[in-house]
Amino acid sequence: MFKVCVLGATGMVGQKFVQLLSRHPWFKVTTLMASERRVGKIYGEEVDWIVSSEIPRDVFDIEMVSMDPKNCDADIVFSALPSEVAREVEPKFAREGFVVASNASAFRMEDDVPLVIPEVNPDHLKLVEFQKRNRGWDGFIVTNPNCTAIMLTISLKPLMDLGLRSVRVATMQALSGAGYPGVPSLAIVDNVIPFIKGEEEKVESEPLKILGRIENCKVVPADIEISASCHRVPVIDGHLEAVWAKFDRDVKIEEIVEAFESLKPLDLPSSPKKVIVVRREIDRPQPRLDRDEGGGMSVVVGRIKNVSDREVRYLVLGHNTVRGAAGASILNAELMIKEGYID
Repeated sequence: MFKVCVLGATGMVGQKFVQLLSRHPWFKVTTLMASERRVGKIYGEEVDWIVSSEIPRDVFDIEMVSMDPKNCDADIVFSALPSEVAREVEPKFAREGFVVASNASAFRMEDDVPLVIPEVNPDHLKLVEFQKRNRGWDGFIVTNPNCTAIMLTISLKPLMDLGLRSVRVATMQALSGAGYPGVPSLAIVDNVIPFIKGEEEKVESEPLKILGRIENCKVVPADIEISASCHRVPVIDGHLEAVWAKFDRDVKIEEIVEAFESLKPLDLPSSPKKVIVVRREIDRPQPRLDRDEGGGMSVVVGRIKNVSDREVRYLVLGHNTVRGAAGASILNAELMIKEGYID
């Protein structure tokens, strides 16, 4: 059993980390860290618990501590911090020998920091050794992608071998992606907000690093083009994305479906039985009906159609706080244990 700490344990993603870790077969939550105003307070008495009906009993009585490595009794640190805070705090833990599995965007695009989806680019963990030498750290940071980028990238991985060349994507993103309390009700009820700060840039850049290859201790980005338009919609959980994918040869629906279904799950506790679930109903996927597929760790595709001989349109959906955030970091940590980066 590995002892784990959660940085930013009281926020939306922090709560999802706590929920998923509290029932995990490999991990035990021993330390919860929060802002200075919450230090010394009991987690279950202080947090406005919003991710489910009940705070897990094994974490209820944990006293929250400040974000100092000296206060951390753990083997692995999971970070649910905002990016600007993560950039300052996460290196402090890595310097002191901690493994940091981060959901924050602060270090995702650094040359020596792995940006990992275990079913897509597990080999990018090789950057860890370069990172430790380069920065003089005893520990290291491994990141997972943006919640929207991870759904898109998982769906693109099996298409790379078919000659994928360019992608356009229009996203319909859930309110929980904005954190808590999220978007004001008078802004989102009866409305769609056609702008999410920084989101389009992440969706256009992060998949290229993930789908790229390692050369000379850095990632050479994938040679495809991605254009994104991101929108906030009045859905609680589940990001839905409409994708147009162009190829350098003719492609048929049957081989697209076969490619999606060929992406194999891993033998890890958080791995779903199917990484990509193909829905054949004309009106699926839908957030309310499909976001919890595979415990929230599967992505669901549907409405796969040929736009032309060399272009395919489809929808992809995933649970943004599970597969797109806390669950992604936890799966990364499981992979690191399996590959011997954590012992």
